[in-house]
Amino acid sequence: MSGTERQGIERHGVVQPGATSQEIYDGGMTVRREVLGDAHVDRANANKDEFTEDFQDMITRIAWGGIWTRPGLTRQMRSAVTITAMVAHGHWEELAMHIRAALTNGLSRDEIKEILLQTAIYCGVPSANTAFKTAQQVFREMDTTP
Repeated sequence: MSGTERQGIERHGVVQPGATSQEIYDGGMTVRREVLGDAHVDRANANKDEFTEDFQDMITRIAWGGIWTRPGLTRQMRSAVTITAMVAHGHWEELAMHIRAALTNGLSRDEIKEILLQTAIYCGVPSANTAFKTAQQVFREMDTTP
């Protein structure tokens, strides 16, 4: 691989000039599975139908292949940003999923607590209150599931 090719990969993740849609999808699916886990992704794929198939494909290609593969932020930082966005918009089921993902990505429970404290200031105390309850439930489930 030439220095220019390596620099492109370092700057753009899997979305390279000339990358095929399949290469972007495959790169996205790899990261999606690493972050969310095979069980979650397998459930999402098993539940897709003609109506939701394009949406699932878009998530894998654009969010996971286009954004999560980029090297400009660590996965921990991407998780912190994503948690904040979920709190800001009140997406509680997605928040629970991304709290699990943040732990997979190497954030500690204390770091997640600090992120949620930060959201209390910038997203509002009622939203942070729900976010803390959501995180508590996720942690409780994780602690009781073998």
